[in-house]
Amino acid sequence: MNTEQIILFSIFGAVFALLLWGRWRYDIVAFGALMAAVVLGAVETEDAFDGFGHEATLIVALVLIVSAGLVRSGAVYLITRTLVDSSRKLGAHIVMMGGIGGLLSAFMNNVAALALLMPVDIQTARKAGRVPGLSLMPLSFATILGGMVTLIGTPPNIIIATFREERLGESFRMFDFAPVGGLAAIAGLAFVALIGWRLIPTREDAVVRTSDLAPYVAELTVPEGNRQVGMRVGELSEAAEKADVAIIGLIRDGRRLYGNARNNVIQAGDALVLEAAPGALDEFRSALSLAFSDDRREELLRADSEGLDIIEMVVKPESRLNGKTAQTIGLSWRQRAVLMGISRRGRRITSQVRKTVVEPGDILLILVQKDTGNDVADWLGCLPLADRGLAVTQDSKTWAAIGLFGGAVVLASLGVIALPIALGLVVIAYVLMRVVPLQELYDHVEWPVVVLLGSMIPLGAALEESGGTSLIAANLIWLTDGWPAWAILTALMVVTMTLSDVLNNTATAIVAAPIGIQMAQGLEVSPDPFLMAVAVAASAAFLTPIGHKNNTLILGPGGYRFGDYWRMGLPLEILVIAVSVPAILVFWPL
Repeated sequence: MNTEQIILFSIFGAVFALLLWGRWRYDIVAFGALMAAVVLGAVETEDAFDGFGHEATLIVALVLIVSAGLVRSGAVYLITRTLVDSSRKLGAHIVMMGGIGGLLSAFMNNVAALALLMPVDIQTARKAGRVPGLSLMPLSFATILGGMVTLIGTPPNIIIATFREERLGESFRMFDFAPVGGLAAIAGLAFVALIGWRLIPTREDAVVRTSDLAPYVAELTVPEGNRQVGMRVGELSEAAEKADVAIIGLIRDGRRLYGNARNNVIQAGDALVLEAAPGALDEFRSALSLAFSDDRREELLRADSEGLDIIEMVVKPESRLNGKTAQTIGLSWRQRAVLMGISRRGRRITSQVRKTVVEPGDILLILVQKDTGNDVADWLGCLPLADRGLAVTQDSKTWAAIGLFGGAVVLASLGVIALPIALGLVVIAYVLMRVVPLQELYDHVEWPVVVLLGSMIPLGAALEESGGTSLIAANLIWLTDGWPAWAILTALMVVTMTLSDVLNNTATAIVAAPIGIQMAQGLEVSPDPFLMAVAVAASAAFLTPIGHKNNTLILGPGGYRFGDYWRMGLPLEILVIAVSVPAILVFWPL
């Protein structure tokens, strides 16, 4: 080995040791390693920050923003209502979500498939009161496995097909990967759903405690033309139960009907009296296309602002609202705000919300114009609670948001436009449509993850340019001399998987494909089984958060540490090899 290779191998060894130790955060370790490589001359100064403009880094940042837009538009609620049931046991939930993710990622980019389903999974975990990390890693692995099935499912398959066309004159076809990739995906999904998720460590600070989400008594109005007009209140029970909302009354012409008024026929202008947590209240409103309790003032709020916020505040004894109603003090016309709900623990509110006399200690749920929450709280003399990320779902833009995202994915999958450009156009469209407010645009990016990728990509490129990967290839060819075919295929897959866990899977496919061809030529056999082995192994990056963009995407939202991935990833990689090698020998004989 030359000096540059020794430096890089030493740096990679130190990085993985520190990341597995977990004392320092992964982005600081990675950036420190990059700076050390630059100082030691292993990475050129002008190349040091190329990773921050790399396609993988941009895709991760853009996907997180697009995911936020899908949540804000109501697309996530739509999928949750139709496909996902938070009352399912975790294993059944993982089977459902993993199956959907695997199927989607076979026909669209697996990063895009995860981008669509990740917020759905997080929302379901919150409703079920469980740790999102228990299901996010299985979902990520399922979308990676599904991408192995078709030509367009994952970049390594495209690279291998292109490489075969250049070397052998004919590319792999769309479903040539299906026999081997499909069996590996099915076996992997079964393992993840039945055993794998049990290996993920849980941490108390990541648990969603539903008791922290205080229920409010609130009102939602049934607007003209709403599909609930003519239905009985009791017919809304299923939708209310799905959203974790309790219907406790009905208001008509200013008169409240107590109980849940199950047999009353709903009329336009009626107000449903509900008890719910803020997120559940907004989900129920979005699902049934209801309006806030003061729909006329809501329209004025939307017309005059860049967006709406939902804020929570505690009424102090000296508040100007103490002993009065929101209507009396002119909250709506003085501050352009609408009182949505009141939380008064242990006591039932018996009048309309905006006509309820407020008491010290009440918690108010208020709809305000974007970035005016603190001003409204100061004017009222109330104490704002910590921001829980409450947002108003833009349910009128649900299908537009889904259509834009779906169109971008189709165009990217067909090769009409590059995926980063497609996602970038979706982000711009979401901002212009006010699905994602401009002020919040960068709040949705996991910046530590961006720093991790931006730092590791130049290190991986330097390892390849220094001849480090070629050194690995030469040693592999020497090591397998005289071995049987199945053992050689196994060794090739092990080395390719190891590289893919360190480099990104695209770079791994580019490096490992020539190795496979050379091995086949040395054995005087068909190169197809070796190329197929590289394709499967390059995609099977389950040991680290940097081997595949999907694993990187879930790092922050799942609350994972660097060393968490191998617990489920190592047995999964062994299973993929155990299933794939016999399948390759059957479907792609030597």
